[in-house]
Amino acid sequence: MDAVQGQRQHTSAAGPDLSGKPARLFDREDEWSALLAFSKDPHARTGLGAVLGRPRQGKTLLLESVARATGGLYFGGQEATEAESLRRLGAEYARYRQVSEPSHWSDWKEAVDALLALGDSRPLPVIIDSFPGLVAASPALASAVHGAVRRLERSPQENRARLILAGDTGPVMNRLFAPAAALAAAAALRVDLQPFDFRKAARLWGIDDPELAFLVYAVVGGTPAYRHDYVGGDAPADRNDFEAWVCRTVLNPCTPLFREARHLVDEETGHLSPGASHSVLSALAAGCTRQGEIASFLGQQLTDASQALTVLREHGLLRSEPDGLRPAVVRHRPTDQLLAFEHAVARPRRTLLEQGAAEVVWEDARTDFHARVAEPQFAQTCRDWAVRFAAPDTFGADHVAAAYGSLGAAAPATGLQAEVVVREQDGHRTGALLSVGLARWQTGMDIHHMQRLRSIVDTLASREEEDVSRVRLALYGASGFSPELHAAQARDEVMLIDLERLYRGA
Repeated sequence: MDAVQGQRQHTSAAGPDLSGKPARLFDREDEWSALLAFSKDPHARTGLGAVLGRPRQGKTLLLESVARATGGLYFGGQEATEAESLRRLGAEYARYRQVSEPSHWSDWKEAVDALLALGDSRPLPVIIDSFPGLVAASPALASAVHGAVRRLERSPQENRARLILAGDTGPVMNRLFAPAAALAAAAALRVDLQPFDFRKAARLWGIDDPELAFLVYAVVGGTPAYRHDYVGGDAPADRNDFEAWVCRTVLNPCTPLFREARHLVDEETGHLSPGASHSVLSALAAGCTRQGEIASFLGQQLTDASQALTVLREHGLLRSEPDGLRPAVVRHRPTDQLLAFEHAVARPRRTLLEQGAAEVVWEDARTDFHARVAEPQFAQTCRDWAVRFAAPDTFGADHVAAAYGSLGAAAPATGLQAEVVVREQDGHRTGALLSVGLARWQTGMDIHHMQRLRSIVDTLASREEEDVSRVRLALYGASGFSPELHAAQARDEVMLIDLERLYRGA
C-alpha cells in the first residue's frame, strides 16, 4: 500500500521538494515532500493530516524537521493528566509566539481553537506528536479536534492551519483514522511511515555486499533508529565481521538494542498480557504459523491463542496473511525482524547473555539463527522482491501479491509447499496464479527442487482448482544452483533468482 495518501497534486513533476530536509534523515523523500506540500498549501482552508508508524521509524525526527523547515509549531505529547498536558502545551504555545506568559486553557476545545488560529494569516503546520497518549487521558480530544476543523470549514474567516496528528501504529490511531472514522473523513493527508525494505536497509547500513546486507537485515530489519541510536553507529566491516558484530551489539547487555525487542512487546501491548505475547512470538520462532499450531505450542485453547494474536496484530507486531494455495488457511508472522531474532536466539539464552557470555551463546545459537531466523526471512525477502522489485515481464503482470503456500495437511511430508506463491493483484482482489517458487538460504538447489515445483503444479492441475497455464517455476537460492538448473533456465523451464538479483536486479 502507498505510504502517502493525498496531496499528490502538490508534488512537482521535476521531483519531490527536499528543501530543508536534514542530512541525518535518511531517505523518506516521498513522506518529506508530501508533508511539506501539505504544510505550505496556500489554499484558504483548514487542513487535517495524520502520520502513523511503528515505533523507531523516525516519526519525531521527520516531524520536528518539517516544523523547523516551515516555521510551524511542534508539540510532543506524553502520557499525563489532561491538566498537565494542557499546561505543557500552553508553555510551548507561549514559547512559539515569543510571549512571556504561558496560555492557560480550561479544556482541549480552547487549546485546539487557539492552535488553529495560528493559521489565520498564513499556511502553518501545527504538529501534535504522540497523539494517542493525549487521547488516553482525554478521550474527548478527538471530538474537539474534529469539531474545531468543521467549525472553521463553515466560518467565513479564512484559515490556513495544517493540523498534523501523529502517533505509533496501534489501536488508538487505527481506530481514530479507520476509513469510516470522523477524523479519517476530514483528513486530507495520511502518511504511513513504514520500515525500510531490504534494499533501502542495505543503503542505510552502508553495506554493498548482498549476503552481508541480508544477514544484517535478518537481525534488525529496516528500522532506521537501530542504525545509529541503538548500536552507536557500529556496522559490520565485512562478512567476516558479522558474527562479532552480533555479539557486540544485539547480544551485548550494554547496548540499547539488547533489550529493544522486549521493550517493543511490553511497551506496545501494555497491560494486555505481554507474557502471552512473548509466548506467541516464541511459537512463531519455532515454526508455528497457524493458530492451531500456536495454541498447541502454548498449551492453550484456540480462543486464548486468538486473543494474544489479536493483541499483537492490533499493535502492529504481527501480520496475518492467507495461504497462497489455500486462502482459507491464515498464517501469522512477526512484522519486526528483531522480534524473530529475540525469540529464536536471545530469549531462550537470556541468563547467559546477562552474564556477558555473548560469544558462548552465539556458538550455541548459530544453527538456530540460520534455520529459524535467516531461512524464513530469506523466504519473506524473496516474496518482497516479487512484489516490489520484479519487472512486470518476470511474472507476466504489472501488480502481484506473494505468499507462502501449501497443499493439504500432509504438505511437510509430501513436499507440496512453496515459499513464494505469486498471484496477479487487481486492486484488493488476488487473482490468477502466476508462479510457484522454493526459497533456500542454506541449501544449494538442484533438479530435485524443480521437480518438487512441478509436483505442486501437477497436483493443482489434477484438482482442477487452478488455471496453471501461466504458472512459471522459480527457485530462489542464496547458496547456488546446479549446472542442470542453469541448463533448465536456458530452456526457459525455470527462473533462478540469487542474492545478486534480489538486491540489484528485476
